[in-house]
Amino acid sequence: MSQSKSQADCQSQSETGSKRKAGSKNKGRGKKDPAPRSAARLGAVQALYQMDMAGTDLDEVVLEFSEHRLGVELEGDHYKEADTEFFEDIIRGVVKHQREIDPLLDERLAVGWRLTRIDSILRAIMRSAAFELQERHDVPARVVLNEYIDIARAFFEQDEPKVVNGVLDSLARHLRSKELNSAKKASEAKKQTDDPGT
Repeated sequence: MSQSKSQADCQSQSETGSKRKAGSKNKGRGKKDPAPRSAARLGAVQALYQMDMAGTDLDEVVLEFSEHRLGVELEGDHYKEADTEFFEDIIRGVVKHQREIDPLLDERLAVGWRLTRIDSILRAIMRSAAFELQERHDVPARVVLNEYIDIARAFFEQDEPKVVNGVLDSLARHLRSKELNSAKKASEAKKQTDDPGT
């Protein structure tokens, strides 16, 4: 696995991906700015990583990130304001549902690989995304996939984002097949409407 990037670089790159997806189509339509949720996802991945590596207690890490990391300036780097309720929901949800989430992820890793063998950041990314796919049906599956693939790209420059993409795509098809099939049918219908000659 490749070396991961610095936290500030990851937040900047992850937010760039979110801004790209937000696009100008959302302006003036009353939609919420996606950046606070993107920052919450990145913070959740970092908090889960810290819990995994340092054995930090759940309540302690929630307090630390909510009061000292999300939306503050550290060592000259300003971290974007995050949706703290969403951040806390993700990390508490991952911990609560980890016994359900881990086997789902293990089933989708390459033969011979187990979730416990992969990089801690990748594990945190996949667990966070799996929690959202399983429990947060208010968030579209494609949004979950795009956000966590962007986070993987922010941390890694080699094959890891492809691994995240493959595992999460398979998991989304398992957990949200109706949603993804409906979206596919709607997209095909739109194509036929836009190009009646096909």
